[in-house]
Amino acid sequence: MPSVDLLFVNPSARHKIYQLLGAELSAIEPPVWAGLLASYALTKGLSVEILDAEAENLTVEQTAARAAALKPTVVVIVVYGHQPSASTQNMGAASSTCTALRQLWPEAKIMLVGGHVAALPERTLREESADYVCSGEGFRTLDALVAALKAGGADLHKVPDLWYRDGQEIVSTAAAPLLRDLDREVPGIPWKLLPMDRYRAHNWHCFDGLKRQPYASFYTTFGCPYKCTFCCIQAPFRSGEKAAGLSETQNSYRYWSADAVIGWIDELVNRYGVRNIKLADEMFVLNARHVNAICDKIIERGYDLNIWAYARVDTVREGMIDKLKRAGVHWLAFGIEAANEKVREDVQKGFDQEDIFRTLDQVRAAGINVIGNYIFGLPEDDHASMKQTLDMALELNCEFANFYSTMAYPGSPLYDQALREGWALPTGWNGYSQHAYDTMPLPTKHLTAAQVLAFRDKAFQIYYKDPRYLSMIEKKFGTETAAHVREMTGHGLKRKLLEAVSA
Repeated sequence: MPSVDLLFVNPSARHKIYQLLGAELSAIEPPVWAGLLASYALTKGLSVEILDAEAENLTVEQTAARAAALKPTVVVIVVYGHQPSASTQNMGAASSTCTALRQLWPEAKIMLVGGHVAALPERTLREESADYVCSGEGFRTLDALVAALKAGGADLHKVPDLWYRDGQEIVSTAAAPLLRDLDREVPGIPWKLLPMDRYRAHNWHCFDGLKRQPYASFYTTFGCPYKCTFCCIQAPFRSGEKAAGLSETQNSYRYWSADAVIGWIDELVNRYGVRNIKLADEMFVLNARHVNAICDKIIERGYDLNIWAYARVDTVREGMIDKLKRAGVHWLAFGIEAANEKVREDVQKGFDQEDIFRTLDQVRAAGINVIGNYIFGLPEDDHASMKQTLDMALELNCEFANFYSTMAYPGSPLYDQALREGWALPTGWNGYSQHAYDTMPLPTKHLTAAQVLAFRDKAFQIYYKDPRYLSMIEKKFGTETAAHVREMTGHGLKRKLLEAVSA
């Protein structure tokens, strides 16, 4: 008899995705989606366990052995990243884990769930050693699948959002509407099932000398109302949006209540001693009522937190900034993307240049540090427009900056466009990782993938070695942090694509 109904596996991918950066600089994030799926299953009376192979630094063989030893009814391999568009880069580790488990335990019932597999359910089922693939957000699929298997498997056609094999035929089932009552149906992450002592914040999150552990992250919302063409965040929600009667032109956006959120923070602070928190929402700073209610409750508690969250230049409202700071939001990440308006507008990221500088000045004046996110290699980019973006990044001189190469992630409109136009895409899923050895960004209308990647890697060095930036960091955070940044620039990334060009 199975010892547990559902085992959720977070596959180990950090070292392959981040190369040497994964050892010390990158965060070790709790598997938020695995935790949320487990939370839903617990409300349905199912027994669950979570195996965080990444946090425990397990090999695929060790992960498979741990899973096989538990003999769950279903092994659920969760393919979600820790940033909005990072699911695909975790698919390689998920695939290897799936194969190793199948070899060790041929009778295992394995389901893949996540943003990437929701975008490509049929392909995933054809290519992987899995029995089932979930084409939706996954919640309603879990208990229905366990019930169907315990009843002998005859009713798989009644399990929503499921792809499976019926003999030689691949079958898909009807979609389930999105969950609506998040407070009741997904009442928070069961932290007791996770190795909480292993998670750590990003290096920059603690530039002011704070210890990077303990650390936690969670969502307060699902989805995003915006339609940036390079983003795949809505992929797991699409089938549920349609089943719920939403228009194809409308993105879903759902909330947990402020009471639910403060309850999670209470537990993290008082039971686990957490101070460093990431609000993992694709867009936390959006709805003023939601943001203010959460901030008010944190302020009432008097917690001394170190929080970071995502915002947009055009979503920071008057009166929000000071309250965010008082609640402990010390870092806000802004998707600035590009300096050239034509390049931004082509990917539906339209706001005025003046708005960027004005909003960031207001945020920093309130004492909140800024992470500027920039993308090189958007479809209309050429060398001159990418240099415009780098020049703007240097002028903004944010406390931290992320430089990305454009990726056409499965589930994004840009991926569909790439397929239509015949643009070159990575030959393996790991090629979608920004920091991997075999990364392969999208070429633009004017530049090759290698030219984009070379510019991105050079831009990183230029920014973090810039005397003005280093002076600001030393003045704001101290000499040790400035020395840390100098050391950070010594961690060069090996790039297969660039080696091929230089050979």
